[in-house]
Amino acid sequence: TFVTCSAADGGGTDVVSWWTSPKFWGGLGAIAGWGMTGSAIYDAQFHGPELISLSMTMVMIVYSTLFSHWAYIVTPQNIMLCACHASNVLAQLNQLRRAVQYRLSSGKQDEVRALTMRAGLGLVILSAVVAMSGPLLQPAIVNLDIPGLSTFAAAPAGLFTVHFWAPMSKWLISGASFFDLNRPTDKISVSQYSALTLTGCFFTRYALLVVPVNYVLCSVNIALFVSSSFHLARKLKADYFVRDSTGARGDKKRQ
Repeated sequence: TFVTCSAADGGGTDVVSWWTSPKFWGGLGAIAGWGMTGSAIYDAQFHGPELISLSMTMVMIVYSTLFSHWAYIVTPQNIMLCACHASNVLAQLNQLRRAVQYRLSSGKQDEVRALTMRAGLGLVILSAVVAMSGPLLQPAIVNLDIPGLSTFAAAPAGLFTVHFWAPMSKWLISGASFFDLNRPTDKISVSQYSALTLTGCFFTRYALLVVPVNYVLCSVNIALFVSSSFHLARKLKADYFVRDSTGARGDKKRQ
């Protein structure tokens, strides 16, 4: 499959393969992203709040906030991806509300209080770092002329840009999956992890086609694909292939 686009010099057209088209892979990534948003909406309608992970939900809020901004400023601009992440922020905030209400009604006030304090402290520290980094830290590091570090600090996708921090937030999702490899399968959402697996697949390629090229985004999506597909495989195996002593599969046991 090929797409035709206007040539940069205005003299004719360039033929671009789907493999090298950022709009093609960005579109697939946006569709997968909408799947992630849809999974949060679906889970809110059909799954109980006891399945919601507070830590993962908060990570998803930060992640989608950063990526909505990234999708708006990257070249080529990806409005569909921006809209899906903005919608996901709202969907995850609703999930957070449900999870907090459930834990409070279940007598888990200490858990909610501790998480709230950690989140508040993290927000204060992050706000202070963001406020100081641009006008103060970046020029200082660049002027120090430290090999590697100064170049990275001044790069278009460097340390002081959303091109760096958006994929770094995605490392929190991958890290949460890697450090929770033994998570009970009844607490794994098929819709959410299917969307994360597809997102990791599509964005691995998309990250190498946007401007500026984003190797951090590419690497984190490889990790996301591996970790999410691992959890998804565990969930599908437990629900549809593993039988108990009565011979019933996991999906039958819940009926």
